[in-house]
Amino acid sequence: MNVQQIKQRFGIIGNTTHLNRAIETALQIAPTDLSVLIVGESGTGKEVFSQIIHQNSARKHNQYIAINCGAIPDGTIDSELFGHEKGAFTGAVDSRKGYFEVVDGGTIFLDEVGELPLNTQVRLLRILEVGEYIRVGSSKTQKTNVRVVAATNVNLLKAVENGKFREDLYYRLNTVPITIPPLRERKEDIPLLFRKFANDSAEKYGIPPLRLDQAATDLLVSYNWPGNIRQLKNLAEQMSILEKERNVTYASLKTYIPQNYDTRLPAIVPKDSEQTNYASEREILFKLLFDMKKDMNELKKLVHDIMEGNQQNIHISNEQAHSLHKMFESETELFETNQNPQFEVSKPYIPTARIDNEIIDTQEIVEESLSLVTKEIDFIKRALLKYKGKRKLAAQELGISERTLYRKIKEYNIED
Repeated sequence: MNVQQIKQRFGIIGNTTHLNRAIETALQIAPTDLSVLIVGESGTGKEVFSQIIHQNSARKHNQYIAINCGAIPDGTIDSELFGHEKGAFTGAVDSRKGYFEVVDGGTIFLDEVGELPLNTQVRLLRILEVGEYIRVGSSKTQKTNVRVVAATNVNLLKAVENGKFREDLYYRLNTVPITIPPLRERKEDIPLLFRKFANDSAEKYGIPPLRLDQAATDLLVSYNWPGNIRQLKNLAEQMSILEKERNVTYASLKTYIPQNYDTRLPAIVPKDSEQTNYASEREILFKLLFDMKKDMNELKKLVHDIMEGNQQNIHISNEQAHSLHKMFESETELFETNQNPQFEVSKPYIPTARIDNEIIDTQEIVEESLSLVTKEIDFIKRALLKYKGKRKLAAQELGISERTLYRKIKEYNIED
């Protein structure tokens, strides 16, 4: 069979390069017994490709079964896949064959394989390597000859890095990878798919098919389709039933498109509470830095105004002078320990001011560095110095947990 015949047989619509390449790969590996890993987002039609592989293999006359690994509870998945003996656990009143025993000689499609528990992954790896498994509650090894086609919509390499998926199983499943392109990378196929689904719905419900005008077609193509083909099919069926007019305009189509369709900003999701705590600390430090910068700018503005008024003898009240002096000393003290060489330091001049016969010495302002690590170290040292090395009190002062303070002291090699 060629690519075009496969499309007609399995109802595949589209002619993009990535889609054709995926079909060609499936046809090439179908006659072999190699394990296949199908990668693609949810709703891209991964199961269709597993059926293409099975129907064009030597196993096509034997059983084919598709299993959604994410839909089976962890406590029963071993029993479902490998079977169990009578009395193996509470409720096991009889022996039961697992899918790998039932489908012996055929093909088993494991959808969302990344959801498998780690202990089940070990059992699956044994089947892939030597074709052996043991029923739950049994000590007898059994043989099976099953071809495994797996699919996932997650990055398994990331799962391997996070310890949620076995690396040896990943490489054993990934003998031949097939990547299914998402619908947003098949823009030219979107109008064809919509027409196909609209015609199917019209035939099913005995109504005239929908037709899109050019503006509606452009809107349909510009949408990102996070649910891919499944979402497009649902939209076509929904509109076929609800729309009174068979000619779909931009305005009518827009009511079915989610309002936030053009907002696809990334979201940072913390992996654990420790990371959340650390991110919160950074936000506090950034706020402190920006507040300090604001104070310094106000100080500069005040000095500038003074200079503009009279650059020789500037007379201000004692209260204003001491406020200015105190503010300057505070800001200078906070930044004088910064030795980070990657930031340039400028030293604007403050003129001598005469305040009621009292002379304030000329000083220099060191423009602050925004080095977050340097400021963290400085704040920690100051808190420890303030409380004479008592870390619990220092942590309360900094607004962080004592454990986080211990970690930062060790990380920055701070001596207290």
